[in-house]
Amino acid sequence: MKIVSRNEELLRDALSCIPQPSSRTSLASCNRLIRFEDISAAAFKIQCGVQKTPCMYSRLSKQYGMDIYLKKEFLQYTGSVKERGVLYLLMSLPQEQQRKGVIVASDSNFSMAVAHHASELRVPVFVILCTSTAPARVRMCREYGAMVISYGTTGKDSQLHARRLAQENGYLYLEEEDSAVYLSGLGTVGLEMYEQVPKLDAVIFPAGGHCGLLAGSAAALKHLNPHISVIGVESESFPVLQQSLKAGHPNDDQACNNHHFYGDVSGVCFGSNSLQLTGKLVDKVVTVREEDILISMLRLLEFERATVDAEGAIGLAALVAGKLPELKGKRVAVVICSGNLELHLLQQCIARALTLDNRVCRFSLVISDCPGDMSKLLEILAREEARVLDIKQERTFMTSELFTVEVICTVETRDKIHTAQLKNALLERYPTAAWTER
Repeated sequence: MKIVSRNEELLRDALSCIPQPSSRTSLASCNRLIRFEDISAAAFKIQCGVQKTPCMYSRLSKQYGMDIYLKKEFLQYTGSVKERGVLYLLMSLPQEQQRKGVIVASDSNFSMAVAHHASELRVPVFVILCTSTAPARVRMCREYGAMVISYGTTGKDSQLHARRLAQENGYLYLEEEDSAVYLSGLGTVGLEMYEQVPKLDAVIFPAGGHCGLLAGSAAALKHLNPHISVIGVESESFPVLQQSLKAGHPNDDQACNNHHFYGDVSGVCFGSNSLQLTGKLVDKVVTVREEDILISMLRLLEFERATVDAEGAIGLAALVAGKLPELKGKRVAVVICSGNLELHLLQQCIARALTLDNRVCRFSLVISDCPGDMSKLLEILAREEARVLDIKQERTFMTSELFTVEVICTVETRDKIHTAQLKNALLERYPTAAWTER
């Protein structure tokens, strides 16, 4: 994208609007685009309430042929970058509204950030969750200091109940929209990265249905250095942002059927402000497969000891998938924005990622049911340095000749080359061995 003159020409300024509790009980999107001064003001105001997270050189740099710096926003108190926008939003509310309180209705990172920072600011905070919400999320919201109420069987039920309570009691109903205040808070990430990593060539952000971080940070970065490439990454299963940019307005036709995995990057919540900023300031938006995100999560866990969710890993996934070859040899920062992954889901994700990375494989073969034949198979596996994870024997439901046994074995290998070596060694002795394709 070509940047002309100063960034103020792109970031059109209009009359600021802050929602007043007397007029409505939800946070409406302000009808203006943010300026660099708005982001600077946000950075000054929230500096004592959020972490200035490190942006560190990564050992993954050699593997992908570029200098990679990871902005570790998952180290925030609630594990999410959303704290920046939420804190500035809450601090900007009129004192009367702070006294009455706020209310949210989801189990998202946004809601957890509201629960924590509202409690820290002594603002009454209520979180309405549907009965199907994971117990861990309910417990966290309570521990952050919110009054948690379970209501309804779906998210829509809890949202309607929250709006009704807000109207009846004067609470401010908050949902993640693209007000200038919220975007300015999120944009402080761009400010920090510019200070922490000299001579940046490109910065990669998560995009998708929640592109406030991308839009706000792009405003800061492009003002400071128009030559820095700002890149957004979303899932190819629901390219919400790409479709919206093409249509010229937010497009909710793309739906995510895997909310628990994708979390806050699923669905559509951005408005015209985020979309306009993205269209004018973001150089490129790419999509990645679910497999690439899983591999990215595995790389971050192994190389950085960072346990992140899909939203946190999706930026690095663009490099894992080779979607940005133009960044080879350059200095690139990647925002790792969220680390709120449920434990049972983490286990599934890592197991699947190891399979996709050709480090866990399964094969079946038929051997004679005689003493010593099983030990010979295990000798081959030991010689090839494959670690046996599971081994089963099937004798009853066999379709081959009598007195044989089918062995189904799951093993762990070092990498794709090691897996190929093991496969060749087994086929040499057992020509009928069958490998389960991933």
